[in-house]
Amino acid sequence: MPLNPATTAAAVEPPLWALHRELIDKTVRTDLTHAFHPGQPHFPAFPDEEREMPFDMSRGDGFNVHRYTIVGQWGTHIDPPVHFVAGGRPLDEIPVEEMILPLVVLDISARVATDPDAVPAMEDVAAWEARHGAVPAGAFVALRSDWSRRWPDPAAMANKDDAGVSHYPGWSAEVLRYLFEEAGVTAIGHEQTDTDPGLATSAGDFSLESYVLERDRWQIELMANLDQVPEAGALIVATWPKPQGGSGFPARVFALHHSS
Repeated sequence: MPLNPATTAAAVEPPLWALHRELIDKTVRTDLTHAFHPGQPHFPAFPDEEREMPFDMSRGDGFNVHRYTIVGQWGTHIDPPVHFVAGGRPLDEIPVEEMILPLVVLDISARVATDPDAVPAMEDVAAWEARHGAVPAGAFVALRSDWSRRWPDPAAMANKDDAGVSHYPGWSAEVLRYLFEEAGVTAIGHEQTDTDPGLATSAGDFSLESYVLERDRWQIELMANLDQVPEAGALIVATWPKPQGGSGFPARVFALHHSS
């Protein structure tokens, strides 16, 4: 009498496959990535994306192929240490062990709604830790500002005043020092174009981004949908291509979490 295939498969199912089924059945997958395209918001010194189709089925070719001309820091992207640090780690030297991390969401969106120049304070971190315990070592900490709701409008993202000064949120030195030097986090991310707030970048000050990358850490910029994930308890998966010696590249980032 033949064995029941379902019973046999269940009896010998590898543990990781069982874990995958459990993750699929019991978690939500939230994309934290913008789709990139020509004309999108970007750092003003960078050229716009150029996109061509050397092979196009609408012209009678047998397949579609795009050629993309972009800077590495394009759309939702990773900044590895070498982006600001000569001799720092490039993309191909960041191990896959750093690509699946506990996700901490530090939410300052309520303040940003009334003050676009808002930055996180240690009081925000203390309040998070009072609710959830210490920021876990090795975590990815994302700054939620809801600034990504302005995507893909370049003017709304830059938010310049009549004098050409940008007003958008960013990190603060005190919070970054705590996260990297005391909590021991692996990486950070944010919704705006820069680590530093708009008031700083408008003056040519990128000292906070330098601080992060000089510590041999990396970051994800221009994240999306942080309002759809819990502030604690989720996992983040951050992936990107592997150009040898690469100083930046568009990333695909998503979170695994329980439904609210």
